[in-house]
Amino acid sequence: MSNNKFILPIEYVLYNVYPNPFNPVTNIAYEIPEYTNIQIIIFDLAGIQVASLINEFQSPGYYSINWNVDNHPSGVYFVKM
Repeated sequence: MSNNKFILPIEYVLYNVYPNPFNPVTNIAYEIPEYTNIQIIIFDLAGIQVASLINEFQSPGYYSINWNVDNHPSGVYFVKM
């Protein structure tokens, strides 16, 4: 039996955002394989940046953040990592 909590990711992955369609709070999960600067940016359908959630150096691993969308109209948004 192996313990997977110490296995590091081997590629950059941005998982599907849930719940989708957006509720007042949505979860954004991702993984990174190396120490690097990570940016998580949200855009609306017109391509206008509406939020910058992360812009910092992070160690390799699995991450999850919540975005509270109460201050934004309902609709479709794009997440860029």
